[in-house]
Amino acid sequence: MFSIGDYVVHPLHGAGQIEDIVEEKVAGVKKKFYVFNMPTGSLVLKIPTSSAETVGIRDVITESEADKLMDAIPGLSVEANSNWNKRYQENLNRLKSGDLYEVARVVKSLVRRESQRGLSTGERKMLYNAKQIIISEIVLAKRSDYEDVESSLMDAMRKDDGRGRRQSAPRETP
Repeated sequence: MFSIGDYVVHPLHGAGQIEDIVEEKVAGVKKKFYVFNMPTGSLVLKIPTSSAETVGIRDVITESEADKLMDAIPGLSVEANSNWNKRYQENLNRLKSGDLYEVARVVKSLVRRESQRGLSTGERKMLYNAKQIIISEIVLAKRSDYEDVESSLMDAMRKDDGRGRRQSAPRETP
């Protein structure tokens, strides 16, 4: 169980802080909820405490784990299905996993695809969301500035991917 003030990660929304634990009636039954505040985008979620583990809520990684992730990004292998629907579903499943390495693979494959062919509106939004998930957690893990982490992440994405190809920067989208 988490406590007020804990920094945690939601697999689809990124890292934030437990702001409160409240009790509310839902369908006539009292339930406890974590009030989860995201520092970016001012998103506030209420997550039932009883299903936090099922949802995938977990502690923020450590600073050394964040460093290992950033060091591993240039060597991450990515495969992109040529079928848009399958590619989108595979990437969505990676995001839902809550595994930062899988989220990094989504970012890397979409950055690569954008530089080669461009992205659909859905994939542009997915790229933006995946970047936010990684950045929000690394910001908290390293107690760093958002812009610095974003710059470092994109530099890591553009480094040699093991096949002698460099990545180009994605266009920013809201």
